[in-house]
Amino acid sequence: MSEERDNKGWAGRSVLVTGASGFIGRALVRHLGAQGARTTALSRTAREDEPGVAWRQWDGRDSSALEAVFSDCDPEVVFHLASVVHGRRELEHVLPTLEGNLLSAVAILTAAAKAGDCRVVLAGSLEEPSGPDAAPVPASPYAASKWAASGYGRMFHALYGVDVAIARIFMVYGPAQPDTKKLVPYACLAAGRGEAPALMSGGRLVDWIYVDDVAEGLLALGASHVADGRHVDLGTGVHVTTGDVAEKICAIAGNGVRPEFGALPDRPMEQVRLADVATAEALTGWRPRVGIDEGLARTYEWFTAHAPGEPAAKKETT
Repeated sequence: MSEERDNKGWAGRSVLVTGASGFIGRALVRHLGAQGARTTALSRTAREDEPGVAWRQWDGRDSSALEAVFSDCDPEVVFHLASVVHGRRELEHVLPTLEGNLLSAVAILTAAAKAGDCRVVLAGSLEEPSGPDAAPVPASPYAASKWAASGYGRMFHALYGVDVAIARIFMVYGPAQPDTKKLVPYACLAAGRGEAPALMSGGRLVDWIYVDDVAEGLLALGASHVADGRHVDLGTGVHVTTGDVAEKICAIAGNGVRPEFGALPDRPMEQVRLADVATAEALTGWRPRVGIDEGLARTYEWFTAHAPGEPAAKKETT
């Protein structure tokens, strides 16, 4: 992409977002709309168009349908967020994560290469093996599929000249997170009802990142090609244990509820990584702005205001 196009703001630009109805996707579409972008949003289910957002249906596999979308909207930047998002280790999750994460990423990269002059930002994951000291073995089918997709992204950049940046996204939380089995929404709903959140040991160290900070980080990657062909971490550079997060949520609730640690078994091969925020800022100018205490307070307020009537399912996943 030329420097002239790369340095423009988002107003009037054609942007394609896959996984646009997901947790991060909705936040990104909202930020793009606030900046005046012309957004084409892809989802596996049909949705009605909105001001500034044209919704299209894509199952993640149909390459001809995807090329038709590219032809119609001629995107300058593609944010590929569509993904099967969970860390389950069971054998039955191998093929779905391969199809949902790797094949869809290769389809996007291929369509972008054919279109030409189209920048791609891939959503990677903290679960991917990374760094010189990391064991080169993915810990889950999800991690393996994301790691492979990132490899294809680097190949498309080196071999076919596609502008590709890979956002290594750390543990995202925030208002309206749809998977209420995840730790933060589950603990918010449970504590808000006066129920003790049933958790694992609580000792896992996690780099938590607020969803709107992720959206702004993605926009920063989409606006500059300095990071082409490499990963950029979207996290805070601060570790907070899962137990501390649950304790903070219970303290916000203020009703005397405490987490029930050890009620669930720990998962094997959990990854402990810390985002390199300094490099992200040097490459893109982006830094996270919402600290964990402020972010959890906002999130708790949202979930208690929108709490469903039934009790929260006793399940913690991160």
